Amino acid sequence: MWEALGTVRDLGRMQEIASVLIRYGFGDIVRRIGLAEWLERAGRLLHWHNADEMLRMSAATRVRRALEELGPTFVKLGQVMATRVDLLPPDWIAELSELQNAVPALPFAQVRPQLVADLGAPPEEIFARLDEQPLAAASLAQTHRAWLDDGRAVVLKIRRPGIGETIEADLRLLARLAELIEAHAPDLRRYRPTEVVRQFNVSLRRELDFAAECRHAEKIAANFAGHPEIFIPAVHWQWTCASLNVQDFVDGIPGRDLAGVDAAGLDRVALARRGAGIVLKMVLEDGYFHADPHPGNIFYLRDGRIGVIDFGMVGRLTEARRFEIARLLHGAVEHDAEAVTDVLLAWADGGLDVDEGRLQTDVALFVAQYRGVPLKELRIGQMLADITGILRDHSLVLPPDLALMIKAFLTLEGMGRQLDPDFDMASEARPYLQRVMLERFSPAQMWQRGRRGVGGLLELAGDLPRDLRRLLQAAKRGRLQLRVETEALKGFGDQVNRAANRLTMGIVTAALIIGSSIVMNSIGGVSSRWLLAMGVAGFVGAGLCGLWILYAIWRSR
Repeated sequence: MWEALGTVRDLGRMQEIASVLIRYGFGDIVRRIGLAEWLERAGRLLHWHNADEMLRMSAATRVRRALEELGPTFVKLGQVMATRVDLLPPDWIAELSELQNAVPALPFAQVRPQLVADLGAPPEEIFARLDEQPLAAASLAQTHRAWLDDGRAVVLKIRRPGIGETIEADLRLLARLAELIEAHAPDLRRYRPTEVVRQFNVSLRRELDFAAECRHAEKIAANFAGHPEIFIPAVHWQWTCASLNVQDFVDGIPGRDLAGVDAAGLDRVALARRGAGIVLKMVLEDGYFHADPHPGNIFYLRDGRIGVIDFGMVGRLTEARRFEIARLLHGAVEHDAEAVTDVLLAWADGGLDVDEGRLQTDVALFVAQYRGVPLKELRIGQMLADITGILRDHSLVLPPDLALMIKAFLTLEGMGRQLDPDFDMASEARPYLQRVMLERFSPAQMWQRGRRGVGGLLELAGDLPRDLRRLLQAAKRGRLQLRVETEALKGFGDQVNRAANRLTMGIVTAALIIGSSIVMNSIGGVSSRWLLAMGVAGFVGAGLCGLWILYAIWRSR
């Protein structure tokens, strides 16, 4: 009943989403997931005409335009989907990557009240000067430049006012839409919409916390202590909170301004190698990396350093994952199809129905195309893109941390080639991969893994007599049970359970109606008002139970 009331509360937003999808030529999806029928029953009219201009666009372009029109939450969803190279083909990834900073800035007067609340005082009392013209605007926040009393320039990243309530409503609707898609659109089920929305929910809530973003920045800065080639702006914690981020201003050339790089006399080849080293260290050595290193987050400083900002989206890789990456790339270079297949199956843990023989054949063909290719001509980004293409063909899905890593590699290699057309990613990655492989089999690591394994084995051996005794005692007492579950029986049981719940509610509703009628006919004497109240409450309860039954029946159609 509560879910039904929540759905009614979001009815207007649901109609807006359906109208935008129809306008961009996705009316068939609206019909197939039952959204059109639901809104029409609720008395909401939908305009089904499609503009010819929209239909002439590619599907990826129409999706991007629709996400832009639906607002910040859906823009962020598109940005997250742009990292899922294992789910979407390259043309979709390229199109959704254009969603960066796709939201116009708000007038400063609209963000000032929240800024005052976050600072605890008017900004004029804290900063010597504040530029009301924003430096940039994104889906969740916009940035303004300010100056401290000592002349130091800082950047204020201010969360959009009211964005939290809007996002909460949109997340509820996205969760419901994902359920509808999985239930009513079998051909879209392979994209795992509920899992994507769950991942998006977690990622977006993390990005809304700007203090957490600053903690990510400081942790990565600590990992690069003693590495002067990278600049990560310092955080001013006295003014930073969940909705405000205050950091030093990065005075550099934006990553997409290659003409500015040349005008400043910077060495493009050195910048490409330096940037590759930074990301490779994050991914392969530290296992903690900037997951969205697009040109808008990269600055080239005039002294040759590279400035990195916006750590709202980070990825984490365990030691085992980093070894798997090294093993995968080593297997691709050494033409070991079996090793590559083993890694892919370990990554795609949910692919229980995969045809391993066909997968190994496809991997062997993939590996064969790199046979005899010199190391400097290998394109790691293209190799990873080909691997994700194989995963898509076999309906296998990568864990989110690996999807972020592959997207970071693709972006890195693209930026490196913009700086230097002869950029050799494979040669830059080779020493890092060798270190990961050597570290995995170093005496210290082998000793640690062996000690953990022996400890677990000894613990298992110590518990074995007790476990066997309990097992035998349970068998003697007739308490030994064998439990077998099948999906078909479980589904049938769920249907029986739902039917029993509705039948029970129907009986309760009928009892309330009959009891309330008897009470209403017994009114008289001093207790008449109490009897009247009880009778009215019974009828109201019966009405609510009836609404719940109707909603449950409609939802099961």
